[in-house]
Amino acid sequence: MSRRFITKARTARSTKKNVGCISDTLHSEGSAVGRNHEDQKARRSAKTRTIGFLRVRIVTFVIFASSQDAVVAAQSITQRGFIDGSLFLFPQTAVTDSTRAIGDLLIREDVFLKPRRWVQFAGGIELRANSHGQVDNQWHLDFTDRGGARPLASVRRLSATLTRGAFTVDVGKQFIRWGKADIINPTDRFAPRDFLNVIDTAFLAVTGARAVVQKGGDTFEVVWVPRMTPSRIPLVDQRWTVLPPDRSPVPIVEGGAELPGGSETGVRWGHVGGSLEYSVSFFDGYNHLPNIDATLTTTTIDAQAAELSAQPGSAGTAVAASIVVRRLYPAIRTYGADGALPTRWFTLKGEAAWFTSPSPVTDEYVLYVLQLERQTGEWIIVGGYAGEVVTVRRATLDFAPDRGMTQSLVARASYTIDTNRNVAFETAVRQNGNGMYAKVEYSQARGQHWRATVMGVAITGRTGDFLGQYHRNSHVALALRYSF
Repeated sequence: MSRRFITKARTARSTKKNVGCISDTLHSEGSAVGRNHEDQKARRSAKTRTIGFLRVRIVTFVIFASSQDAVVAAQSITQRGFIDGSLFLFPQTAVTDSTRAIGDLLIREDVFLKPRRWVQFAGGIELRANSHGQVDNQWHLDFTDRGGARPLASVRRLSATLTRGAFTVDVGKQFIRWGKADIINPTDRFAPRDFLNVIDTAFLAVTGARAVVQKGGDTFEVVWVPRMTPSRIPLVDQRWTVLPPDRSPVPIVEGGAELPGGSETGVRWGHVGGSLEYSVSFFDGYNHLPNIDATLTTTTIDAQAAELSAQPGSAGTAVAASIVVRRLYPAIRTYGADGALPTRWFTLKGEAAWFTSPSPVTDEYVLYVLQLERQTGEWIIVGGYAGEVVTVRRATLDFAPDRGMTQSLVARASYTIDTNRNVAFETAVRQNGNGMYAKVEYSQARGQHWRATVMGVAITGRTGDFLGQYHRNSHVALALRYSF
């Protein structure tokens, strides 16, 4: 062999040995160079198993941590609330109410919690104050909304929503809305309102359960309410309760309400297909707008003869008379339908309901609304006609704003000036010209929290008309709201 070949061989053996030493050092710290091959193999095998075990534990931990992060991410708590102060100014006094300025304060907070995808909780509370006796001053947390005045503190909503696939259930105090028309909704039977101000109203929640199943373009809905929630009507000694100017001097006394104890049930099926959307509904329960029972009562009171006659020292009696007004809520059944058909120029909407009742003092009638709606640019314009057909006439006295607004041309328009400013207009004009109201509202926001609103309401007409009877209640309202 040549010396060159022997040198290469020695170099190769030296390189291989060095590589082996480096490999041993990497795979087994502190191991001595020159250990036999079997020991090295055993150590490498043990370390491989340890590393594999650690890898499994690390992957398991990562998966667990990731799942915990997903659960935390799935949990969400949101809230919204505001403080709203309003001032109502009336240029004229009313027959039974000489107050021209009314201040009102409302504090509202709503909280929504979603701990899992399939469940959400909602809760809301309201605190109120009023300068004209429209708020009950007794301090308690109201849940039922069954009083005549607004509660000082109340639970506005408290519900749980469970969702699984196409099935949704809402349980608790909640807002339930039916129908598609604007201003008047004949099929909206689970939506009582606060009518202390007949023109400026707000919806009240009901306590019950609502189940909805949606499959394709069909929606089936069932509602059950264990106790009826009545609408809040004007207080008897205030301007929105109108008495004739030539009435008897006999005082009117609030006699409270006879609230029914039965439950209410409603079912509704809706379908969306192509360009047509429609639904039919059935309601079995009570009218949240009352019949009025007025009873003349007399009370005999002992009095001093000096107060009754010119004969001093004689004895006698006095008779005190009053009219006691009570609210009665009759049982009713309604059969309703509504639909919407969009066209190239506008959307045609219609809604109707037939009201039947076993009560001998309650009318049976049909309410219907036909309207056109168009959105163009920043404008939303709605106009139509609300009508009524009485099939059986029985009632003598009731409070029914939904019927009082019928046989009228109704319209609403709103315009968004920019992201902070908007203006809205609403009106109803009776077809015989005996009553009309118009409302204009301008609202402007400043920053993320503040919003100021100015509203003007004009009412005119004859005393015998539902709208016309409020002709002395035209007013201006100023409101300032801080949202948080």
